[in-house]
Formats: sequence, C-alpha cells, structure tokens
Amino acid sequence: MKHGGQLLVDCLHAQGVSRVFCVPGESFLAALDGLYDAEIDTVTARQEGGAAMMAEAHGKLTGTPGVAFVTRGPGATNASAGVHVAMQDSTPMILFVGQVARDQRDREAFQEVDYRAMFGPLAKWVAEIDQTDRIPEYVSRAFHVAQAGRPGPVVLALPEDMLSAETDAEAAPAATLPQGGAPEDQITRVVDAVAAAENPFLIVGGGGWTGDAARALGDFAAHAQIPVGASFRCQDYLDNRHPNYAGDVGLGINPKLEARVKEADLLVALGTRLGEITSGGYTRVVSPVPAQRLVHIYNDPSEIGRVFRPEIAVTGNVAAITRQLAEAARAPDTDRGDQVKAARAAYEAWQEPVETPGDLKMERVIAHLNDTLPDDAILTNGAGNYAGWLHRYYRFRGWRTQLAPTSGSMGYGLPAAIAAKLHAPDRDVICLAGDGCFQMVSQEFGTACQYGANVVVLVVNNGHYGTIRMHQHRHYPGRPSGTAMVNPDFAALARAYGAFGATVQTDAEFAEAFAAARAAGTPALLDLKVSPKALSTTLELPE
Repeated sequence: MKHGGQLLVDCLHAQGVSRVFCVPGESFLAALDGLYDAEIDTVTARQEGGAAMMAEAHGKLTGTPGVAFVTRGPGATNASAGVHVAMQDSTPMILFVGQVARDQRDREAFQEVDYRAMFGPLAKWVAEIDQTDRIPEYVSRAFHVAQAGRPGPVVLALPEDMLSAETDAEAAPAATLPQGGAPEDQITRVVDAVAAAENPFLIVGGGGWTGDAARALGDFAAHAQIPVGASFRCQDYLDNRHPNYAGDVGLGINPKLEARVKEADLLVALGTRLGEITSGGYTRVVSPVPAQRLVHIYNDPSEIGRVFRPEIAVTGNVAAITRQLAEAARAPDTDRGDQVKAARAAYEAWQEPVETPGDLKMERVIAHLNDTLPDDAILTNGAGNYAGWLHRYYRFRGWRTQLAPTSGSMGYGLPAAIAAKLHAPDRDVICLAGDGCFQMVSQEFGTACQYGANVVVLVVNNGHYGTIRMHQHRHYPGRPSGTAMVNPDFAALARAYGAFGATVQTDAEFAEAFAAARAAGTPALLDLKVSPKALSTTLELPE
C-alpha cells in the first residue's frame, strides 16, 4: 500500500516527467513526500506565478507537459497567470492544486476555491480527483488532453485527504498520442493552391511543432517559392537567415511586410490561430471572410472557422503535415523567385538600425547579441516595449531559441530563462526584461541562484512603464499618469544574492560587461541604464 501522493508521483514518473516546479503548501504534503525519493527534480520557486511560468516554459521547450504544484486559494490564483500563458500560447502544461479535504467542501473552508469555475475559461480541462484509486486515470487523461489537438494547460485539484489516503492502485503507462498528418488529397490541394497563386504568403506559429518540422518548413518554402512570416513571438520557427524568411507578423511590424500580407492572393496559416496581434487587430486578416484566400492548417478542428472562414481547411498533427508539405512541394506555375527576393530584401532593410536617443542604445545591444551569441542560445522576454528591439533586430537561428509569451504577460522572461537553463545547462540563456517586467518576478532571481541556473538577465531600465507611457504620449500627450517608477540598484540586488551584478550606462561598456556576465559562473544581471526618451524602435519622447 502507498499513499495517494506517492501514487501521483509514480504516475508522473510513468509519463516521463523529470522535473516539477512548485511553491510548497500544506494542502499537498503527501505529494511532496512522494517527491522525496523520486527520480524527479523538484524546483522550489518563490511565488506561484513564477512556478507556473517555469512549467509553461519547460512545456514549450520539450513539447511535453510542464508540471507545477501549488497550494489552494491564493496559491492557485497566483498561478493562474502561468495557466493563461499556456492557454494562449498553446503549450502543454499540468497544474496540480492542493484542495480542502473532501468533508469540508462547499463551506467556504480555509482557502477553498471552486477550481472548475475559476480555471474553466483558462484551461483545456479542469477536474478534481475525489478517489485515490482514480489518480492514474485522471493523470493519464490530463497528459492526453494537454498534448492532443491544440496543446494547452490542464488543472487538477487534489483534496488533501484524498492524497493522504492509502491505495494499492498502480500507475498507468505513458500517454499515446496520434502522430498522423493529413490525407494525401488534402496535402495535394494545398500544394496546388500554393503553386497556382500569384503572390502567396505563409504565416507560421502555434503549438505542436518540432525541430524536424521547422527544418521541413524551410524545405517547403524553398521548393514552393513562398515567403514566410512568423506569427507573434514565433520567430524561431524558421532560421531567420533562410532566404524565404520575411520577418515577424506581430507588433511593430515592418510596413512593407504588412502590405505583403494584406495584398497576398493566398494566405497559408500553418499552425497559427491568427490571433489578434498576428492579424493586426483583425485588420491584416479580416473576419469572418478574409480578403485573401485562406488556407488554414491547424492541430484542432474546433479552431477552424472559429474566427476566419478558410477556403481550404486541413486538420491534423502540424509537425507531420509540415513534413508532408515538404515532401510534396513543387515549383510554382509561374516563377516567384523575384517575390521571395523582394520580401527578403524588405526584411534586410528593416534590420538596418534606427538610432535612438541616449548613451546606451538597445539597437546596439541587440546587434552585439547577434554577433556574439551562438546559434543555439535561448533568449527570453516578458512584455514591454523593450522587447520591440529584440523582435526587430535579433536573428533567431534555431528551433526553440525564443521563449516569449504571445499572451503578453509581464514577468515571463525570468522564470522562462530559469526553466530553460535547468533544461539546457550547456546553452547560453539570456533574459531581457524591462524594469517593470523584472520587478514582477525579481524574487525568482533567488531561485536561479539556489539551483545554479546561470542565466544572464538584461534589465532594460528606463524608469517607467514604457509601453503605457508610449500610449499616453500618443493619446494624451503631455499628461503622463501612473507610469513613473523609482527603481532599486538592480546590480546591487544581484550581488546581494551572491550573483554577478553590474551597471551599464554607455554603448562602450556593454561588450565587456556582457562578456563578464557570461563568464561569471553564477547567475548574472546587467542593469542597462537606457534613456526614458527611447519609447520604441521608432518613437522618441519629446523634451
């Protein structure tokens, strides 16, 4: 006999889980006890939102569910930010939440929450395990649901008396998922439509991808002579050096790229939902019937036609379908080599830096990262205008080298970087965070130090919430409100944790400081003192 916590951990081991993230709580003590002897690393975060974002980033990197444990009530509400990221980013993830004992439910017991009601709109499936013997059933279903179709988060509530009860049940085998692509006639129809089009364009993104599929995407684009754009924060799906790569279809888009998307006679949406940012607020691609003929290829049939009516709809495993497209690709009916070259030339021109004010310029920081970092370096960020320089100027050269929230969640970059470094300790992991973004999760820098996750954090410090300040400048000029920040000495904070910390105030100082940070042998933080006038890659705040 074993208690439910031990059975739950056995089930995770059977599913191939090697690491979990948590903030400990008395509501799941039995699960913590089960982890004591397990061959599963337990990473203790400082706040539940950080733990959930670490699990989400682990899911992004591996393609298998990241796992987090949090306690009931405020623990669950804190973790909801990470669940929201996983849902909007189509990332497989499982959140286990401690729950009040079964005989105390529906009394508003201490920290009691109805998790089905709370997480229902945020997750693919939410359930509570009421019987210890059924833990294997629920865990098996959770891993299937999190990975099937459109990947996403699952939430399972764990009543504490259920976890502590004894059972002789055994773990179920690992989840088995369909790997098939699409019928050959559908692949042929897509390939023929692309070949016949005069000026087609392909937008790639979404969940369920693999490195092999990313390489197949490049082969398909080259053979079919079709330019490729990355949907919002999916810039690592195609090597940015590929001659068919035309840039990112997101915020701060290249105007020439936006025109190309709008003027395409055939738009191929491969794996992407074409969400609000990628569709330009549903103006680059209008709903319900786009101006472009639309081919929508997606993991889940429930998404097809939800917002946009496609002319050709294909559902199935996107990674497998991309490989099918690469194998079936053929030259277009009319040569489009000049179009591909024009799209690439527009991207190259957009890469030319626009000088911004101040002694330390983000365009030069990103240029140095381009020149210095290896192809497999992982870059993470949260939300804020500082990310615009990364999106515009950095060239992602390998699959899963970009971890960023399409949900636009502030605070994501540091937890994601920690998860990435623990997963890939031999790779450079660089976190870019605004001063506001970093301070939402700055306590997780202690987690990095505790576990030896030697990330390099670049805090872009301009003394205000830059994105909101930009919008205020546009809509209510001369009337800033609620956006100014008084910041600590970020470098001193890093040193207080026993890590490397330095302040950078000029372009000339950055290269040496960055080299020292990479070589420090500890987590490192560079406080980048940038001008508050540099609101974006193109917008400058007047005096």
